[in-house]
Amino acid sequence: MDDFGFDDYSSECDGIRITAFLDAGQDNLTPLGRLEKYAFSDNTFNRQIVARGLLDVLREFSDNENDFISVMETVARMSEDADPTVRAELMEQVPNIAMFLHESRPNFPAAFSRYLVPIVVRYLTDPNNQVRKTSQAALLVLLEQGLICKADMETKVCPVLLDLTEPSSDDDYKIEAVAILCKVVTMLSKDTVEHLLLPRFCDLCSDARLFQVRKVCATNFGEICSIVGQESTEKLLMSKFFNLCSDSLWGIRKACAECFMTVSNSTSPEVRRSKLSPLFINLISDQSRWVRQAAFQSLGRFISTFASPSSTGLHFREDGALPEVPRCTPDRQDHLRFVKAVVNISKDKISLFLYVVLRPENRSPVPVNRPDGFTLTNSSDGPTATNNIKNTKEHEQTDENFNSFNYWRPPLPDISEELEMLNCEKSEEVTEKEETEEEEHQESSSDSKPSPGKATSDQIQKVLDCLTPHIADPDVQVQVQVLSAALKAAQLDSPSDGSPTETSPTEEPPEDSPEGLSGDGISIDLQPEMEDESSLIENVEEEEKDACLHSPTSEDKPKIQNVIPQQLLDQYLSMTDPARAQTVDTEIAKHCAFSLPGVALTLGRQNWHCLKDTYETLATDVQWKVRRTLAFSIHELAVILGDQLTAADLVPIFNGFLKDLDEVRIGVLKHLYDFLKLLHADKRREYLYQLQEFMVTDNSRNWRFRYELAEQLILIIELYSHYDVYDYLRQIALTLCSDKVSEVRWISYKLVVEILQKLYACGADDLGLNFINELTVRFCHCPKWVGRQAFAFICQAVVEEDCMPMEQFSQHLLPSLLSLSSDPVANVRVLVAKALRQSVMEKAYFKEPGCAYSDELEETVMTLQSDKDRDVRFFASLDPNKASVEKKSDQPKTSSSAGHSSLRHVVV
Repeated sequence: MDDFGFDDYSSECDGIRITAFLDAGQDNLTPLGRLEKYAFSDNTFNRQIVARGLLDVLREFSDNENDFISVMETVARMSEDADPTVRAELMEQVPNIAMFLHESRPNFPAAFSRYLVPIVVRYLTDPNNQVRKTSQAALLVLLEQGLICKADMETKVCPVLLDLTEPSSDDDYKIEAVAILCKVVTMLSKDTVEHLLLPRFCDLCSDARLFQVRKVCATNFGEICSIVGQESTEKLLMSKFFNLCSDSLWGIRKACAECFMTVSNSTSPEVRRSKLSPLFINLISDQSRWVRQAAFQSLGRFISTFASPSSTGLHFREDGALPEVPRCTPDRQDHLRFVKAVVNISKDKISLFLYVVLRPENRSPVPVNRPDGFTLTNSSDGPTATNNIKNTKEHEQTDENFNSFNYWRPPLPDISEELEMLNCEKSEEVTEKEETEEEEHQESSSDSKPSPGKATSDQIQKVLDCLTPHIADPDVQVQVQVLSAALKAAQLDSPSDGSPTETSPTEEPPEDSPEGLSGDGISIDLQPEMEDESSLIENVEEEEKDACLHSPTSEDKPKIQNVIPQQLLDQYLSMTDPARAQTVDTEIAKHCAFSLPGVALTLGRQNWHCLKDTYETLATDVQWKVRRTLAFSIHELAVILGDQLTAADLVPIFNGFLKDLDEVRIGVLKHLYDFLKLLHADKRREYLYQLQEFMVTDNSRNWRFRYELAEQLILIIELYSHYDVYDYLRQIALTLCSDKVSEVRWISYKLVVEILQKLYACGADDLGLNFINELTVRFCHCPKWVGRQAFAFICQAVVEEDCMPMEQFSQHLLPSLLSLSSDPVANVRVLVAKALRQSVMEKAYFKEPGCAYSDELEETVMTLQSDKDRDVRFFASLDPNKASVEKKSDQPKTSSSAGHSSLRHVVV
C-alpha cells in the first residue's frame, strides 16, 4: 500500500490517490479483484481507505451495470466489518453515495433501497456508539434530501425506531431512539406520523423511569404539534403537555416554556385562552428561576398567538413583512361616508347626526321625515311611526342591499335606561330653569334665552360620562371619539357665554318638526345650520383625530383590555420592573423589547395605552442593547399603530434614538425610509435637517454606517420634492462620494445618479444642469484619478438608467467623458471604454445617421481599441451582448497602482 501513497493520505487529497489501488499492478488482478483484495484485507487501515473512497470507486464503475452491482454488493459485505472504525467510515459516505446515485443512476430508488437503506437501519442498533451516532446523522441527511421513499420509512426505518423505544428496550438505545424519532417526525407526512409514531410519542411523554426521555419529548413537543395539527393536539397531546409542564424536574418544565408558542399555535382560541393561559401563568410563577426565565422569554411570543387579522386589521405577507396600514380604515371610511351623506342630503344639523349615532339596537325604527323624502328611524313607540309607515316599508326594502349610511358601525350596547334618566334630569332642569326665568322676568324687562348649543353640549357630555365606564369596549371607544367630535362642533356653533340672543325662550319642538328630534328616552335640540358643508366634514375629521390622541380618557386609561387574558398582560408589563432583572434574568428588559411589536400587534392600536408607558420605559433603559432592539423595530411598530399614534408617541422616541450611540442609531438608520414614509409630509420634512447628523459617528472607522446611510438616501429620494433633494440630499451625496472607503464611494455614485434622475423626472432641468456642472468640476477635473474614474462610472450609469434626455447628455456630459479617453491613468481609460462601448454607443440616439457625435464616438473607441493597455483594448472591443456573461461584480475593483494592469479588474 505504501507504493500507492496510502501512508500519507489525508482528507485534503483528491480522489485519484484514494482509487490508486485500482490501477494495474504486479498482482495481475482486475480492478474489481483489487477492490475485493483491499476491501477485505487483514490490514484495518486498508479497509478504512476503501470505505473512505467508496464514492470514487462507484464513479469508476458506474458506466457498467454489472460492475456497478458488484461494487454495491461489496459495499453491503463491507458493512458487516468487525472493526467499528471501518463501519463508521462507510456510514459517513452513505449520504454522498446516495446523492451520486440519485443524480446519475436511472434505477436509483431500487439500488438505494436494496443496498444502502438496510445498512443505515442496521447501524441504528449497532453496539458501537460512534457507529450509531453516524447512522443517525446519515439518516437525517437522507430525510432532509428526500432520498428515502415513504415505503422504506414505514416498513424499514419506523419499525426499528418503535422497537428501540419499547419500555423493555435498553436505556441508552431508548434515549437515542427517542431523539431520532422526534427529528424524524418533523420530516414525515402528517398521515405517517399520526398512524405510526404519534401513539408511541404519547407513551414516551409519560415515561416515569427515564427523565431524559421526557425531556426530549418536551423539547420537541411544539414541532410534533405543528405536524399533527389542531385536532390531534387537543385530543391526544394536550393532556401530556399539562403533565410535562408540572413535571418534578425543572429542566422539563423549562423545555415546555420554551416551546409554548408553537404549542399554542396548534390550538383553538378557546383552548388557548381557557387552558394554556393559566398553565403559562403557573410557569411564570415557577419556583425555579430557570423556568421563570424561559417563561418570560416566551411570554411575548405566546401573547402574539392571540393575534387575529380580523381584529388587528394587519397580516404578514409571505416574505414576513408587515404590510402598511391604510391611512383610512374601513370603519373610518364608513364614518366619513355617513357624515358626508348627512351633509349632502339636506345640510343636516349636528344633532341629527348625534341622534342617529345613538340609536339603541333593540328599538324598533321610528321614521324621521326629511324634506327630500329620505327617512331615518329610531323607535316605533311614537306616533310618527304610524304616520310614516309607507316610508318605513320602502326603507326596509332597501335593507337587503348593504348601505354604509344606515349601517356604518356595529350598534352600541343598550344605554336607554341611562338616557331616560338623563331625560328626566333634563326635564327637572328645564322646569327649574323656567321658574327661574319667570322670576327674573318679573325683575327685569329684558330676557335672555339659554343657548341651544349649550344645552346640546351638556347632553353630549352626559352621554360621554355614561360611556366612560365601558371604555374598554372597542365599540364604545369609537363612539367616544365620534361624540367628542360632535361635542366640539356643538361648542363651536353655540354663542359665547353671556352673549345676548334674539330668539324667543326655549320651546318644546313638535314631533315632526324639522327643527328638532324627539324619541323614546331621548330629546335633542338641533343647532343652526353650518354655513359650509365642507366645514362640518373637516371639523369631524380633525376632531376625531384630536379625540383619539387627546381625549381625557386616553392619558388616564387603566391598562385593561379584552384581547388577551389580563394576567398575561400584567406579567408582560412587569418585565420592565428592575426587581425582575434581579430575580429572573438580567436581560429580561431586552426580551420585553424584542417581543413588544408582536404584543402591540395582538392588542391592536385601540389598546396602545396599555403598552405606551412600558415602551417609553424601555426606550430610556440604561442598557444600550434594549434601546437598540427597539430602534430596529420602531418602523414595524409605526405600521401597527398608524400615523396618528406614531406622530404622537413614536416620533419623540425616534428623535431620541437619532442622538443615541451608534449601536442604537444603526437600528434607526437601517429602516429610516420605512419609518419616514409613514409620517405626514410636514413632519417628514423636519428630518431633512437631521440627515446630516448621520455623517458623524462615534468611530470614524465605522464605514458601514455611512454605507447604510447612502443606501437609505437612495430610497428616501422619492419621499421629498426635487427642491428638497437638491437643497439637502445633494450635499450629503457629494460628501459621501469623497469618503475614504471605496465601498462607500461607489454606493454614493449610485446615489448621485438617483438624484440626477429625480431632478430631470420632475422637470427641474435648470437644477439638473447645475448639478451636472458641479459633478464635472468635482470629478472630471479631479486631480486624483479615482475621481475621474468615478465620473466615467456616473456617466455610464446615467445612460443606462435613462436619467436624462440623450440630447442633454450629449451636450453636458459626453464632451467631458470623451476628454477622459486620453487620461494618463489606465484605470480611468478602462471605465471610459466600458461606458462608451457598452452603454453610450448602444443608445438609439447615437445610432441615428444625423447624430452630431457619432463620428467622434467612433474615433474615440477606435483609439481606445489600439490603447497600449490590454484591459482598455479588451473593453473597447468587447461585444456589449457578451458583456453580461463576464460580469463579476456591481462596481469597479481598482488596484492602488495604475501601472499593474494584471491586478486591475473592473465591471463588465
